[in-house]
Amino acid sequence: MTETANNNNKIYKIDATGRVLGRVASEVAMILRGKTDPNFLRHVAPNTRVEISNASKMKLATPKLKAKTYARYTGYPGGLKLPSLEQVIAKKGYSEPLRLAIKGMLPRNKLRAKFMTKLTISE
Repeated sequence: MTETANNNNKIYKIDATGRVLGRVASEVAMILRGKTDPNFLRHVAPNTRVEISNASKMKLATPKLKAKTYARYTGYPGGLKLPSLEQVIAKKGYSEPLRLAIKGMLPRNKLRAKFMTKLTISE
């Protein structure tokens, strides 16, 4: 992880090569939330941005590719969809499971959308 500062904005660059998805996601969630900053306020979104590179080189357990599912609902009766991790990666790439993991680790309030806009993931 490298950190650079521009005019009161901090930019964290994280390389995900060889790292486990959950470990990267928890580190990013802490940074986005502002808990690594000494001036942490829980009701204020900090001026930090996180850039994750090499998401496709993350370490993923082979059994988890088929066992892990992501639930989503279409809005219609009987519209529950349960794609596996393997299907999500095939359709949307390696950045989507990482994005969903980070989103799940952030608080479910009005600040979560602001936190997620400060995240960029490249494969």
